[in-house]
Amino acid sequence: MLPPRMKMAVTENPKKLANLIDLVNLPSPLRDFLGQSQISRLGCFMRVWSYIKTNNLQDPNNKNLVNCDEKLKSILLGKPQVELLELPVLIKLHFPKEPK
Repeated sequence: MLPPRMKMAVTENPKKLANLIDLVNLPSPLRDFLGQSQISRLGCFMRVWSYIKTNNLQDPNNKNLVNCDEKLKSILLGKPQVELLELPVLIKLHFPKEPK
């Protein structure tokens, strides 16, 4: 179930949802991290978030920060620590922009 704000954004512009759920061929750093050659942007984010949670990579003192291990650094531009708000932006950089 989508949150109300996201529902409104999707109904106003259905292309936004399509950009999130369309399967895309992954570049090699993401392919190595996820072990898949195709995935949606939303699916990729969910897999990265799952990886962060299962490996306890959230900073215990500040839950808004993620401490990156070597595997996660490979897809997040080599940053040792990222904020949760940066995460979707850094993942989005791996997905090619669609020509209009």
